Amino acid sequence: MADSLVRGMESVGDSVSEALFEPVIRLGVTGLARSGKTVFITSLVANLLDRGRMPGLVAQHEGRINAAYLQPQPDDTVPRFDYENHLAALTGPNPHWPESTRAVSELRLSFKVRPAGLLSGLKGPRTVHLDIVDYPGEWLLDLALLDKSYDDWSTETLNRITERAEAQEFLAQAKAVAPEAKHDEPVAQSLAQAFSGYLNTARDAGFYDCTPGRFLLPGDLAGSPVLTFAPLPVEGVATRNSLHREMARRYEAYKLRVVKPFFREHFARIDRQVVLVDALGAIHKGPKAVEDMRRAMGDILSAFRPGRNAWLSQYLLGKRVERILFAATKADHLHHLQHPRLTSIMEALTRDARDRASFAGAETSAVSLAALRATTEEMRTHEGVPLACVRGTLLDGKQAAFYPGELPEDPAHLLGAARSGAVSWLGEDYGFMSFAPANLTLRSGDGPPHIRLDRAAQFLIGDRL
Repeated sequence: MADSLVRGMESVGDSVSEALFEPVIRLGVTGLARSGKTVFITSLVANLLDRGRMPGLVAQHEGRINAAYLQPQPDDTVPRFDYENHLAALTGPNPHWPESTRAVSELRLSFKVRPAGLLSGLKGPRTVHLDIVDYPGEWLLDLALLDKSYDDWSTETLNRITERAEAQEFLAQAKAVAPEAKHDEPVAQSLAQAFSGYLNTARDAGFYDCTPGRFLLPGDLAGSPVLTFAPLPVEGVATRNSLHREMARRYEAYKLRVVKPFFREHFARIDRQVVLVDALGAIHKGPKAVEDMRRAMGDILSAFRPGRNAWLSQYLLGKRVERILFAATKADHLHHLQHPRLTSIMEALTRDARDRASFAGAETSAVSLAALRATTEEMRTHEGVPLACVRGTLLDGKQAAFYPGELPEDPAHLLGAARSGAVSWLGEDYGFMSFAPANLTLRSGDGPPHIRLDRAAQFLIGDRL
């Protein structure tokens, strides 16, 4: 109740300021590991500053954006998104992918916009601020822990990972301890290290349900008691001074000291959200990875408070997420003929979450995009069959033409196999290659080349411009 009251009071001040002076759009950008968050933000900002490749942004198409410029972000305690260095990495003489997201960061982009409509000639340009908040998707998954006790979380986690090869070392340690035995700190540390090792290995293997997220990105919390716990096979009430009791205490401290501040200070203030998904990477890894991603997306979306931001609800309840975009990234790894199928798969993967958000009053959309286009398209003939390929530079510097396989026209062919527990795609093989950024020569007024980034921007912020 206290958290809700604090958020409500903060929202009153923000809403009054925005209504009387300059409106602010807070756009959250998240996604699971290697989904392309850093590249998405960098290219989005570059293309909003130099809008020659943004015809799908209506305010730009109508010529109503007089200027766009970067300003210091309003939150003095949040690191600034390192836009300039990331852009230099992508567009410099030796282009390479920038470092991935490891903590919350923020960037403010401000627009001078002329109004539209019949009375536009009577009003001068106004300023609209876009605050872009970048945060790891693994931290977002932690919000689901707020409604779970330690015992519930332990039972659910152990049941989910029991068949995974990556978890066997940790599971052996967990089964060897007696949860109701007296707490022993070296035992607790060994269990936490083994569990952390499993989470990192599982993420590298393509699993998406790797929580708690700070075990993967500990930062200055590394080695602290708040990150020294693990799931145990517990039953009944924890006894005093037991390992069970201490693990439960630290789990609750993690929620109180780590998860809740993130929710209150960052997540609860967002009113537009884009969720980036490396759907092609999951498809390449197989049915289990696709099903795991589908469940993880459901957990991510359960953390949102979707709905319309009516003025009174903003004052009393805090902001809600008005628009949510689900974006399948790396669309440049496919020929454009397959993009509609990738979008259909993205829509099917997030169907449950989108239905819940739409019911609550939020607008949702799904799109396949590439924030930075790294390939070109070409047709090749193999054994008399024309193949729609893409060509690009591999990470080792070699040029390659690539045919990834043909995605099914009906997404149910993929999701059905994934839900049924299949271990491979029957009769199909979907390939995946990692391309390096292409060498670019940009004309004045043009941002980096992309696929449908302008449509994504129009959905996310176009109505406010």
